[in-house]
Parts: sequence; C-alpha cells; structure tokens
Amino acid sequence: MKDEKMKNGKEKTWGRVIFVICYVSFVIGSFPVPVMAQTPPDPRFGAVEAFNDSASAVEAGVAWDRLLFQWRDLQPNSPDEWYDASHVAILDQAAASGREVIGLLIRTPAWATDGYPDCGVPRGLELPVDDPNNLWAAFVRRAVGTYNGRINHWIIWNEPDIGLDSFGVEWCGTVEEYYRLVQVAYLAAHEVNPNAVIHLGALTFWHDRNYLRRFLAVATQDPGAANYGYYFDVVTLHIYFQTETVPYIINETRAALRAYGVSKPVWVNETNAAANIDPGYWELPEANFQISLDEQAGFLLQGFALALSAGAQRIAVYRWVDHPFMNGVEPNGIVRLDGSRRPAYDAYRLITTHYAGTQSAQESRQALYYQVTLNRGAQTTRVLWARTAATVTVSLPASTNEGLLIDQAGAMQAVQPSGGYYTLVLPGARCADSRGCIIGGRTFLLVEGGSGTGQTVVVDAAATPTPTTEPAAEVSAQPTVTPTLPLSTPTVPPTLTPTPTPTETPSPTCTPTPTPTSTPTPTPTLTPTPTTTPLPPTPTPTLSEGLSNVPPWLVLAGLMVVLMLALASTQLTKAV
Repeated sequence: MKDEKMKNGKEKTWGRVIFVICYVSFVIGSFPVPVMAQTPPDPRFGAVEAFNDSASAVEAGVAWDRLLFQWRDLQPNSPDEWYDASHVAILDQAAASGREVIGLLIRTPAWATDGYPDCGVPRGLELPVDDPNNLWAAFVRRAVGTYNGRINHWIIWNEPDIGLDSFGVEWCGTVEEYYRLVQVAYLAAHEVNPNAVIHLGALTFWHDRNYLRRFLAVATQDPGAANYGYYFDVVTLHIYFQTETVPYIINETRAALRAYGVSKPVWVNETNAAANIDPGYWELPEANFQISLDEQAGFLLQGFALALSAGAQRIAVYRWVDHPFMNGVEPNGIVRLDGSRRPAYDAYRLITTHYAGTQSAQESRQALYYQVTLNRGAQTTRVLWARTAATVTVSLPASTNEGLLIDQAGAMQAVQPSGGYYTLVLPGARCADSRGCIIGGRTFLLVEGGSGTGQTVVVDAAATPTPTTEPAAEVSAQPTVTPTLPLSTPTVPPTLTPTPTPTETPSPTCTPTPTPTSTPTPTPTLTPTPTTTPLPPTPTPTLSEGLSNVPPWLVLAGLMVVLMLALASTQLTKAV
C-alpha cells in the first residue's frame, strides 16, 4: 500500500513538472520572437544602383545606393505631372534591405528650358526662389519634399565639368549658371527639409582640372554665401581606371578647397576599372591594353584603401549590375546581367568586411610597392600590392604574434611572424608599355587582431594565379613608378533608360604632376614613415556580446524555468 502511494506521488510530481515545463514553454512561445539585429554595414561603402540586385547587395554589405531623379521623366510634359512609381518601389526595397538612398537631380525637360533638353539651363533660374516661374526651384522643392524622411542627401546634377564639345556632356550652362543652380537647390531644399545635405555634381577632374576652383571663385565672391556654407555641403568625385590617381585627385580637390578657405567632406561616388571583356567597349587603344577581371578586383581593393587614406568620407563602386547600353553591354558592373558575379564582387566583400570600422588610415608609397594601413580599433588591416612590373619582397613588423593573410580572391590562411616580421613576396603588376602600370599587382590583406593558428607563410608570385583570358602585355625593363594620366574616363550617363550616344570617349590632355619619386631599386624600403589621415567620424554600430544580446523577458523566463524545476525536484525528493 505504501509502495502504491509512493508510486502515485511520484507520478503526480512528474505530472506537475511536465505541466510547469509545458506552461512556461507556452508562455515563452507566446511572446513575439525578436529579430536579432545584425551589425549594420559600414556606411562609407556604397554601390550605384544596387537595387538592380538587392539580394547580392545585402550579402555584400552595401550600405548606400544612388538613385537618379530625372526631371524629364518625373515631369515630362508639365509641372503638374509626377510619375514616381518606380522610385517609390526602389525606396521601399532599399528601406527593407537597410540601405540608405542618395538622390541625384538631373535632366531638364524640354518644356522647362530654352536650351538643349536634358542639359539646358532651367527657365527662370535667375528669379527668386519663391517665384513660381523659377521652374528649377519648384521642381527641387517638390522632389525633396516628396521624399522628406526617406532621402536627405541630394546631388545637384552630374559631371558639370564636361565641356560642351565633349562626349558625355551633362550640363550646358556656364560655371556661374551652375553655381546659381546649386544655390537655388540648396535654398529650395531647405524650405521643405531642414536636414537636406547638398552635394555638388560629381566632377571627373580630367575634363577641367580647374572647374572646382572656378566654381569656388564664383561662390566666395557672392556676398552672404558664407553664411550658407556656399550653398553646398559635400564635394563629389568620379575616379576611374588608374589606381594611383585616386589619392591624387582627392588631394587636388582638397587643395582647391583650402585655396579658397573652404572645408567640406569629399565623397567618391563612382569608381571602378571596367574589365574589357566585351570587344570594342571602353577599350584603351592608346596603350593597346585591356583590364582583366583580376585587375578590376585589384583596383577596387587598392582604390578604396587609397581613398580612405586620402580622407574620403564615402566611396561607391559604379556600377553594381551591368545594363544594356546601345548595341552591346556596359561591362563595368561587378554583377553580370545573368546574375553571375565577377571577381570584383569578392573584392568588394573583402572591403566591407576588412576595411569596415576604419578609424584612421596610413598610406606608405614606396618605389616598388604600396602599403595602406587601416586602423580599425581592435583590428588592423594592411593592404599591400606591387606598384611596378617588378616582383618585390617586403618585410612587415608584426604587432601581434599571429595574423590572417587574405588573397584578393578571398583565400585566407593564418600566419605567424618570424623574428617579429612577416615576409611577403608581392607579384609585379601587368604594365602597359609606355603608359606605365595602370593598376597595381595582385593585392593582399594582412589582418591582425583576430584569433587563429598557423605557420609562417611566404606568399610567392609563382603560387599566384595568372589571368589567362586577357591578352599578354609587354613588360618594360625599367618599370615606371610615377602616376600617369588615366587612359580614359567613362562619362556615359548612368541612366536606367540610356539614350544612344557615340561610343568614343574623350582623351584628356592634362597630365598630373605628382611629386617625383626615385628610380626603383631592387631593395625596397622596409621601414617607411607613413602619413596618417584621420577619417571623418563615422560611428560603426556594434553589438554587445554575451547576455546583453538576450532580451530581458527571455532571461526572466529562463529563471522561472530553473525555479520551477528546483521546486519540482524538492517535491519529488520528499515524495520519495
């Protein structure tokens, strides 16, 4: 009888335990399951028209996008129209994907100008901003007001420095008229969005190296303009093809601003080196040289690192996905039309992963190689590549007892220093006869501050894959180390519905005049004195680890379960 009572007591106790567990589980399950936040992408790194393949953009960590707001399309026939359904859909997609959108206002409709459609000066531009006959002011006010809360950054036109007699001309007015265009846009935008950030239309630099200075001369002579920051907040640039022109153009831009006592952040809104895999498009006939897929990937790694070291606040690749243009395909996307990805896509992912959170950047330009050191707080990333056709061996002092070596294709291996140094052999660049080395050699990243185990590794050129799909290039016996003029600058309007235009690209006649460097010697300098450039403060949100990631209600529920089980265990012991 006693045994039967004990058996019944045990069964009742276990029943209570099961009931408590099921009840607590039910209560916990009734709460909405929170979506654990992922670390947001670094806001500095963007891509033009990432919305054409949003999934791959999210995967790669694209933080911001650029969207054209073409006046001629939004109001094709009169100011009473507003056709923006496609823009709304793209903005919704970007918001769902966590990307910021930067707007670009451009293209005068025929009804709104006495000049050429698309590039003509808007009618009534000289009138007060509140005059309804100032058509540009009315358009800006409507565009910025319509998307207030969704877009704060607005670029005013595109590449105004391209001359009227050049292919790809975007603005058919004078410098003075462009200044007025920006001034009106600034005033009208702030009427409807006090937080509006106004960008100058991106400059190509090579078409008119003094355009920014001429613009600033007009702006600084305008009484009262200084009270409005000269009616713009950001200078934007487009830089293409040649690695070493990235810091050169940024530094020239900064010099122009300093010359007029103006301080503004600089963005590189477009950069890339299109892989010329489609014959006849963006070829570089002057050097009989076509950029390979691997070189395109290397350009992104090198160009983004140098842009950071020169103090660029944000950088974006142009463009994310190819799109049909004229009778062929514009091949400078890092994702093809069929959704397949070029090697540049993997390079971009390395950038958003191992350049993210950079707090300051140090550029060290040696005769035979470049080193850019990105100080990222807990981690440091060193980006290295050969500048010339010569293979170069470098020794890097180690700051920790282990690092992670990453090839530009993404292959990783843990490495340990020997005698306090890492030793790397950097493959030489493929150079274009008399024009020098357009892009540096294969790029490597050395990341310190992580964990892992490994052995000392020497990266040898013989073990580095060599492109086989591009024509061979002759290598000069005396490699040129001075930056040379980009062989061409793409100026095709990045529109969703492009209008056929000639395929010939302009050949700029200006040549940069950087500080001469010494003739390369077989032994590179191994202890360079880097130049540190603090980057603009751009906080990168991070997640706390451990229990701080667990919602308080879940912690409480867990404690309840533990308490119930303890009580049940006590009752079970008594019953036994």
